[in-house]
Amino acid sequence: MNAGSVNDASGAEQGAQTADATPLLEMRGIRKTFAGMRALSDVSFAAYGGEIHALMGENGAGKSTLMKILSGAYHADPGGEIRINGKAVEIDGPLTARRLGVSVIYQELSLAPNLSVAENIFLGSELSKGALIDRRAMEQAAWPLLQKLGTDFSPRTRVAELSLGQRQLVEIARALQAHSRILVMDEPTTSLSGRETEQLFAIIRQLKAEGIGVIYISHRMEEVYELADRVSVLRDGTLVGTLDRAQLSAAQLVRMMVGRDLSSFYRKQHKAPQKDRRKIFSVHDYADGRRVHGCSFDLFEGEVLGLAGLVGAGRTELARLIFGADPATSGELELDGKRFHPRQPREAMDAGIAYLTEDRKALGLFLNMIIRDNVSIGIAGRDALPGGFTNFKMARQRAAKAMSDLSIRAADAGINTGSLSGGNQQKVLLARLLEAKPKVLILDEPTRGVDIGAKSEIYRLIDALVHEGVGIIVISSDLPEVAGICDRVLVIRNGLVAGEVPAQPDMAAMQEEIMSYATGAAANGQAA
Repeated sequence: MNAGSVNDASGAEQGAQTADATPLLEMRGIRKTFAGMRALSDVSFAAYGGEIHALMGENGAGKSTLMKILSGAYHADPGGEIRINGKAVEIDGPLTARRLGVSVIYQELSLAPNLSVAENIFLGSELSKGALIDRRAMEQAAWPLLQKLGTDFSPRTRVAELSLGQRQLVEIARALQAHSRILVMDEPTTSLSGRETEQLFAIIRQLKAEGIGVIYISHRMEEVYELADRVSVLRDGTLVGTLDRAQLSAAQLVRMMVGRDLSSFYRKQHKAPQKDRRKIFSVHDYADGRRVHGCSFDLFEGEVLGLAGLVGAGRTELARLIFGADPATSGELELDGKRFHPRQPREAMDAGIAYLTEDRKALGLFLNMIIRDNVSIGIAGRDALPGGFTNFKMARQRAAKAMSDLSIRAADAGINTGSLSGGNQQKVLLARLLEAKPKVLILDEPTRGVDIGAKSEIYRLIDALVHEGVGIIVISSDLPEVAGICDRVLVIRNGLVAGEVPAQPDMAAMQEEIMSYATGAAANGQAA
């Protein structure tokens, strides 16, 4: 079966047999744009009571945006419609969604850690006695909810004292207290242990048996196979289709998630390193004891190595360990055959490793400083005048050359960096890193939030650096990007290297193989 034969969500009545004949939820023709960029385009989605409906797609496919519209956190563009129990509704905010029976449990839980369990369960709908909040009544009312969920903590316990799994149960208890009929769970097992995950699955099945409609957002193939009655897939802000449980296959889901027209836009212009290539950097069993669990790989001179994986897989955490931004608990690094262990970023930079952070505004740039100072701040001491004074002449020349080489669009280097577009800000940060003359350059989401023109220029820069012998590690959630510009791709899953995918002429097949490793389908013998 190909992607064109899956069920359309707008005709969900033709799908799997469900507990109710009428959809509990229908979202019809939902559209959303942000600053002119399309996030959702005419998405129609239906969920039934007594059903677990999984929602899948790549990072940025539109899953969370669609659910934030349902929860009232976002407002959809005019023209669409939401119906609950067959009745058209207007959801103008989270409180309205909650009154309509919609509860969303986000990956980043929204509890108040300084309050008790009972206070969190009734947050926004507190019980009162006269003008005072009746904490005793809330604790008494919370007990049966917690017992139903099989918890082992008291309503009086402060949420700050609970584990992540226990906090998730508090979120579910809050939804039950609000008599929610639609429960959305966004990547709920990301930070849970195996035992906590099993407990959560049992509760989800219990809620399904009680007629609650569960919308389960996940990247994890094995969870979808275990739980879902139906699966809908979003790609680039559109609904690709919906599969019934009997139709599920890893190959089909992966193809639906990544199947797109691929152009030469992503094609690299450099040649992959030859067999006699020189190894310039090695990572041996590197770990932090929390999110990274013994990663090993080699990087060769003039190579672009991709690190792919889903959100929370440990890609950025691994990069920060290598750069000395976070402490490693075990493992070794080798640069040009010599062992070293950076205890802080300055030591990594002095050794020849540069790191482009994924959060350029908060962690990379000084937005209130001018372009010239941002470019020079890391190496100003290299050509300082006697007495340690800044050599402004050299700084101006350096910034002018960077603006020319990287096509940074600004009137002059005296412009505040914060006033530049996202793409030009990214190029200013790249210019600063390149002034350090790195042997290894780690680029974490280098084209996130930049327009297509800036992307093209960044790809051109990567090719130019490779020709100079720089080894480049690219971390990206954009599958066409890693498939197109990298010589090979390591797929990180649960803090480990799950597999290696070499560059292939067929970019679609390469993306499917990457996604199979990332979701665990390959490990289960179900690779596309």
